[in-house]
Amino acid sequence: MLTVHGTAVSGNCYKLQLLLELLGTPYRWNEVDIFSGGSRTPEFLAKNPNGRVPVLELADGRVLAESNAILCFLAEDTPWLPAERFARAQVLQWLFFEQYSHEPYVAVARFICRWLPEDHPRRAELPKLRERGHQALAVMERHLADRDWFVGASASVADLALFAYTHDADRGGISLHGYPAIRAWIARIAALPAFVPQAT
Repeated sequence: MLTVHGTAVSGNCYKLQLLLELLGTPYRWNEVDIFSGGSRTPEFLAKNPNGRVPVLELADGRVLAESNAILCFLAEDTPWLPAERFARAQVLQWLFFEQYSHEPYVAVARFICRWLPEDHPRRAELPKLRERGHQALAVMERHLADRDWFVGASASVADLALFAYTHDADRGGISLHGYPAIRAWIARIAALPAFVPQAT
C-alpha cells in the first residue's frame, strides 16, 4: 500500500490526499508534526534529505518527494493527467506556475497569519506577499474567465495543485472577493465525487 508522510494542514500534502480520494486509491497516511521537528528526524531525512513534506513511500520502499512530482506519478494513466503531449505540457506549465508564482506568496501569507504570533518580524513580509498573491490570482482569473478547468474539458492535477492553497487564501489575508471565476472553479472542485475538505 502507498504511504503518504505528510501534514494534514499543509496544502502541498492536501493536494495528494485529495487526488488519492478522488481516484479511490487505498493509502496510509502518516501524520508528520512539522511544527515540533518531525520532518527533521534522522528517520524522515533518510526518506527526504530536504526535510520537507509530503513524501510518498511505495510498497517496495522507494520514496518520492515534491508534491507536484507525486501528483504526476499518482495520476499517470488516469484522466487526471492527459496522455496527449501538448495537453500534458500545459498541465506541467500550471504546476510550475503554482510552485513558482503562486505557492510562495499565497501559502506563505497563510502560514504567517495562521501560525506566527502577531509580533513576529515575518509579518512585515505580508504586504508584499499579498501583492504577489493577487498577481497570481489575477492570472488564474483571466484564464478561467472562459473555461471550467485549467487544461482541457475536465479537471486535472493542475486544478488540484492550484486549488490546494487558493481555496484557503483568505486565511492569509488574500481575499477572493474580486475573483468570481476562481470562486466558481472552487465550487466545481468541491462538487466533484469523493471530494474531501482539508483538515483545519
